Amino acid sequence: MEKITKEVYLKWYEDMLFWRKFEDKLAAVYIQQKVRGFLHLYNGQEAVLAGSLHAMDLSKDKMITAYRNHVQPIGMGVDPKKVMAELYGKATGTSQGLGGSMHIFAPEQGFYGGHGIVGGQIPLGAGLAFADKYFKRNAVTLCYMGDGAVRQGSLHETFNMAMNWKLPVVFICENNGYAMGTSVERTANHTDIWKLGLGYEMPCGPVDGMNPVKVAEAVHEAVERARRGDGPTFLEMKTYRYRGHSMSDAQHYRTKDEVEEYKKIDPINQVKEILLEKEYATEEEIEEMDRRVKDLVKECEKFAEESPYPEKNVMYDTVYEQEDYPFLPHKL
Repeated sequence: MEKITKEVYLKWYEDMLFWRKFEDKLAAVYIQQKVRGFLHLYNGQEAVLAGSLHAMDLSKDKMITAYRNHVQPIGMGVDPKKVMAELYGKATGTSQGLGGSMHIFAPEQGFYGGHGIVGGQIPLGAGLAFADKYFKRNAVTLCYMGDGAVRQGSLHETFNMAMNWKLPVVFICENNGYAMGTSVERTANHTDIWKLGLGYEMPCGPVDGMNPVKVAEAVHEAVERARRGDGPTFLEMKTYRYRGHSMSDAQHYRTKDEVEEYKKIDPINQVKEILLEKEYATEEEIEEMDRRVKDLVKECEKFAEESPYPEKNVMYDTVYEQEDYPFLPHKL
């Protein structure tokens, strides 16, 4: 793994702050009904993505996740303006406005979604890894899921196959404590989710998901294991989300005091403290980064606001391959 230098900390701070502010803006425009449907925000979990990206080879490695998926493609190199436009349902979005919040997709940058079916991405992640192994690409797939998704039967079937075939995949559970509104304690007879890997003799373990350094170290070890041909790893990132499961979540299942307690270990503030403590940046330089982030968020909003909606025929053209398909509404 590349050394975690001053430049890495500076990048982590600016990236994580941008991801947070980007989604804060999405929350604001959602209330204005400019973004429709569901909206699941990543606030609080940014260290998982920041640390993971540091351990990846972005020229060939892949990423697949669930529906809390707005900032991951940005981290993988997708233009954030296109991501915001997709959430607005605009033609300039990553899927021409047809995917929306839960289905951001950018395979050219190695990002394969964005999946609305709980746990649906887990076997797909193994499938991506199988293809890489079959074609000898020496690439690794990082497959993320929430703590609720690990209760899906598809996880166990996938773990079994992945170990049998020694697939180059890293399974990562982002355990933020609540599957929608149900705590981990209420969904299983155990609270150490990482131990699910033990039944398959899969290397596994817990990770401090609020610290990008700890994440980077654990993911690097898992990625290298996969790249050597030694098979998958299962990591449980212990993290926390500061907002509800989605924007419609009233959060009756937890107290404000609990949220405030976790905000004391906010990954963005942790990195900021290191920047100041090690004199990697002055207060003025941090303020300049803050201004850049705010300006970029404004650019994304302006781009999304001014972009056109897709033509209705685009919806049919992307679903039906046969041009003279006789049962389209405008053909009847």
